[in-house]
Amino acid sequence: MTIEIVSLNRRPDLAPQVATWLWEAFWRAQGHGPEAVMAMLALPQAPPALPQSLVLLAEGRPLGTASLAAGDLEARPLLTPWLAGLYVVPEARRQGHAGRLVRAVQALAQEQGAATLWLYTGSAERLYTRLGWVCEERLAHGAGEVALMRRALAPLTGA
Repeated sequence: MTIEIVSLNRRPDLAPQVATWLWEAFWRAQGHGPEAVMAMLALPQAPPALPQSLVLLAEGRPLGTASLAAGDLEARPLLTPWLAGLYVVPEARRQGHAGRLVRAVQALAQEQGAATLWLYTGSAERLYTRLGWVCEERLAHGAGEVALMRRALAPLTGA
């Protein structure tokens, strides 16, 4: 199977699909309309501007997304950058796609000189722990609790 991860900057035609995924998975429950997600995706996506959204394609079919964002948790405005909006379509889960997307976002952060990458999750802490992330603290968020997680990034070395 041919798997490719592309920038939404290179494939803006995928923005409506990504917006639908993100709205259904994360934004709808918070009372935001789908237009808010499209507006976020319409922000400059070319490096080094943030956010930078990625889409995983398998045999040309979009199966998931993740973004490198400047911020993602109002309770921690000074932490940056963030892995945000990781989503894989249900029928393609448990095939390593989430890990591929996470590693691609980590690589983007490293390319931009980040030493640490942040995320928060209310449901996927075990996934991120398996991928090398560490829980920094637990926070009340909405009606529940989330894990604030970090990943130390090795500096890129050039010749």
